Amino acid sequence: MKEFQLKYGCNPNQKPARIFMDDGTDLPVEILNGKPGYINFLDAFNSWQLVKELKDCLGMPAAASFKHVSPTSAAVGVRMGDKLKRACFVDDIEGLDDSPIATAYARARGTDRMSSFGDFAALSDICDATTATLLKREVSDGIIAPGYTDEALEILRTKKKGNYNIIKIDPDYVPAVKEHKQVFGVTFEQGRNNYSVTTDDFTNIVTDNKTLTEEAKRDMVIALITLKYTQSNSVAFVQDGQAIGVGAGQQSRIHCTRLAGDKADFWHLRQADKVLDLPFKEDIRRPERDNAIDSYLGTEPEEILRDGAWENLFTRKPEPFTKVEQKEYLKTITGVALGSDAFFPFGDNIERAARSGVTYIAEPGGSVRDQNVIDTCNKYNMVMAFTGMRLFHH
Repeated sequence: MKEFQLKYGCNPNQKPARIFMDDGTDLPVEILNGKPGYINFLDAFNSWQLVKELKDCLGMPAAASFKHVSPTSAAVGVRMGDKLKRACFVDDIEGLDDSPIATAYARARGTDRMSSFGDFAALSDICDATTATLLKREVSDGIIAPGYTDEALEILRTKKKGNYNIIKIDPDYVPAVKEHKQVFGVTFEQGRNNYSVTTDDFTNIVTDNKTLTEEAKRDMVIALITLKYTQSNSVAFVQDGQAIGVGAGQQSRIHCTRLAGDKADFWHLRQADKVLDLPFKEDIRRPERDNAIDSYLGTEPEEILRDGAWENLFTRKPEPFTKVEQKEYLKTITGVALGSDAFFPFGDNIERAARSGVTYIAEPGGSVRDQNVIDTCNKYNMVMAFTGMRLFHH
């Protein structure tokens, strides 16, 4: 296929639209179902690069959930515990423990479920029936993977009344060294960001605490590769092989850190017993449950618990999960890894990270206030590595 005609570009008034190769060669993708749009392809190509790099670096199946050209989360196929499965709404998926690629997507999709609503999924490995079964019941715009089993294709082709977007990408495709884009009619050219993140990036440890576990190195790799394909400025919190909070596209880095930290906190709170045991009625769908959990943990939980309101969702009135209780619960969290796509200019980012259980940090370094940032890390006995590599993505 030399080119693919799109219904329109970013918006319906932006016509005509297509994707094609400048050199006239075939596109590196096959459209197996549906008719992906302009934004779908932007999500597909960015997310594929992310999961492919994770697989290449860590040797583990990887998955991502993308929305508007940034990941809501990315994860590798680390086996899930029972509480985690419940928090991700996948405890009823048969065969999940036997499918690392399904586990990776269950983690990625389940991290920030409100943001993942209507996502584009990316898999580093062939999509199997377990992953397809998981995807079938979620609101999703499409998927990109290097291949699909016959059973998985049959399942996915039933989504969205047969219009679900299914893209197969050539895993051996290597793009040109130089890339181009146009802004306001002006063509920009640059070398592709071919920098490969590895655990070797964490040798320059600048804090007093220099103890890095293998799991921490893995999570720091996931953080940096996730940031490489997240709209800058960006910060990512990672734990247990899973990006648990991504702050994307903020003009101020502290706002990135706050946003990502708030998402990470929310993720941890979702696994608290009071949330896992919310007595939902059986007919309440997953998106409505997500909205209810957001309200239950939010700034005005009394709105969902007031007399009469709870009866629409629950079989009985749940106990409140107060802000004081939530704060105490979050104090028990440790071992979280944090990555930043550029240096932290102030120690306030570290202060905020400490509130979300961060123990390990990877950032480029190079700020005139590096020592202030290092001192703040030492205050909390954190481990911080300067990578020397900025990862802006625009």
